[in-house]
Amino acid sequence: MWVENWAPSAACRQASPDQLFVRGAEQNKAKQLCAGCPVRTECLAEALDNQIEWGVWGGMTERERRALLRRRPTASWRAVLEAAREQETNGAKRVAATV
Repeated sequence: MWVENWAPSAACRQASPDQLFVRGAEQNKAKQLCAGCPVRTECLAEALDNQIEWGVWGGMTERERRALLRRRPTASWRAVLEAAREQETNGAKRVAATV
């Protein structure tokens, strides 16, 4: 299920922006904050669809997001990520049904 108003549920909602808008090795720490976030996918879609250039969003750095955007410059990232999530969920349901 896609969460429209995702920001209040984000793991970083109480983090300082200084923790998410960092450079170099500090980005790995910021990405760890995203690791267990329940709305990580929504956050990433927001950053990709709006081509946000700075900070760690959805567990990805600026460089990682730029690489995705180069591969699919006209994609609706929300649609791409939502479809991937649905496919993953349906696959898990099929596996559970066979057990």
